[in-house]
Amino acid sequence: MISVKVPDPEFEGQTKTKLGNPEVRGIVDSIVAEALTEYLEFRPAVADAVLDKAIQAFNAAEAARRARELVRRKSVLESSTLPGKLADCSSRDPSESEIFIVEGDSAGGSAKQGRDRRFQAILPLRGKILNIEKTDDAKIYKNTEIQALITALGLGIKGEEFDSTQLRYHRIVIMTDADVDGAHIRTLLLTFFYRYQRAMVDQGYVYIACPPLYKVERGRSHHYCYSDRDRDQVIAGFPANAKYDIQRFKGLGEMMPQQLWDTTMNPETRTLKRVEIEDAAEADRIFTVLMGDRVAPRREFIETYGSRLNLADLDI
Repeated sequence: MISVKVPDPEFEGQTKTKLGNPEVRGIVDSIVAEALTEYLEFRPAVADAVLDKAIQAFNAAEAARRARELVRRKSVLESSTLPGKLADCSSRDPSESEIFIVEGDSAGGSAKQGRDRRFQAILPLRGKILNIEKTDDAKIYKNTEIQALITALGLGIKGEEFDSTQLRYHRIVIMTDADVDGAHIRTLLLTFFYRYQRAMVDQGYVYIACPPLYKVERGRSHHYCYSDRDRDQVIAGFPANAKYDIQRFKGLGEMMPQQLWDTTMNPETRTLKRVEIEDAAEADRIFTVLMGDRVAPRREFIETYGSRLNLADLDI
């Protein structure tokens, strides 16, 4: 506390809560700077705490500013503010609309050509999205792919109460390649949905598409197989000397638009997995361990459960 005696005080406003004499500011600034510098030089821990607090406050303010800019639009259904890569559907009824989130322009191209434009929208994402478990809110709103997700779906600001009436699609389908990278991208998207707007997951709006792994052809007939067991069962039904070809689908971009529609996007023939949470506490712990920025718990988890895995089942 600094006590200052001023012969002719000048106050700002009628409440006289702030002194307006300019000569006082210089005196106070110099005294505070000298004393505070000496105090912090001998107490570096306090200086670090002050800096951390300032950085956190700045990041919070920056995140709030970017969030406001991101969601400031006339209407969530006006396409003028939607991401450029989004191929929207013609329906404006969220209850019948669905959006497929795919990896890359190649898969996006096949999906756009194979979809039903009336109620199916396609949003291609470039590469792997940001892992929001490891970053602060300010970086979330700077990320282009995250911005595209938020605006395309009609989501609000992180932490706000979920409003299902603002959601532009009532089926949000993650459709990634059936390989390791596809599994990683799917996990990053699930992390985003769970941490950014968990109520959307709890209320059953998030789904996972199930593209086929194999196409088994024998003569003019063919079978799509969604697992190794399906493939083996199909082959077992052939005569012993039958000739057949097996095509392994590594990416959605390899599939023709009609194939993608028949196997993965057609509501009458496809298989969708709805994302549900059986144990909220365990789900929260697993997301923190496996997707968080602390390496030690993740390493301990891998060392504990890694030996129980059947490496032959891993698609590497």
